[in-house]
Amino acid sequence: MQHFLSIQSLDEATIVGLLDDATWLKANRKDRSVQPLAGQTWAMIFTKSSTRTRVSFEVGVHELGGHAMFFSGNDLQLGRGEPIRDTARVMGRMVDGAIIRNDSQVDLEEFAQFSGIPTINALTDMEHPCQVLADLLTIKERMANWREARVCFLGDGDCNMARSWIWAAARLGFELVIAAPKEFQPPAALVQETGFGGITVTDDVTAAVAGCDVLYTDVWVSMGKEAESTQRLQLLQPYQLNQSLVQATGKAPLVMHCLPAYREKEITAEVLEAHADLIFEQAENRLHAQKAILRAVAAG
Repeated sequence: MQHFLSIQSLDEATIVGLLDDATWLKANRKDRSVQPLAGQTWAMIFTKSSTRTRVSFEVGVHELGGHAMFFSGNDLQLGRGEPIRDTARVMGRMVDGAIIRNDSQVDLEEFAQFSGIPTINALTDMEHPCQVLADLLTIKERMANWREARVCFLGDGDCNMARSWIWAAARLGFELVIAAPKEFQPPAALVQETGFGGITVTDDVTAAVAGCDVLYTDVWVSMGKEAESTQRLQLLQPYQLNQSLVQATGKAPLVMHCLPAYREKEITAEVLEAHADLIFEQAENRLHAQKAILRAVAAG
């Protein structure tokens, strides 16, 4: 695997292989003999701020034997208008790989094309594939029949997380329900593009969660959406992950959040704290999933 750009670009076998490797890496974290990045330098180009993504990638590169160089948007000539392809051409001659977190999937793919080095999507406007891989690892750890899970994504159904979940469901064949107001539902064309019939989109939140094994939510006002804050909070309020929705599943569902969490907005403090062990295990799994990704792209 030369690059890790999206869940959409992966097949079932690749996703399952990454999860199996992440499971092994997690179980054998103290074994530092696995050093596929020994002697390598990786550039981390983050034009969007982060906590979990930055920490997990810097630690992951280090534990695999490499060195990470972090660049914010203001650290590079990109911040002064240099074309992404020119930055890519420079980086491709000096570093061994790149981890990019920015606003544009198009820019990410252009970087991968012109750099000639392994490139990893650490978040774009279209997908957040590293997060979803960590989420799948978390579900796999908790459910023996994880490939048969019924997952409900609550909130903004057209965000990068929801899109990654759509492609994950299509590739692995599990049932996915997107519960979102009509204003924030994914385009019908996107769901049709997957060619998978197991994805349901609805604005009926109670019906959406019924029978679900996993309830998943994300922030309602992502970076860059602050101007829409008032409208978003008003429209998305009925989709808050609260105890009533947990009970409406009729099960004891896994409650997941990719963090940061804004209590009493997308999730109540009561529900978050009741499921904190799982949610922060989910956060830790970013490290193990991303180490598997790094190892896969380093191997080509």
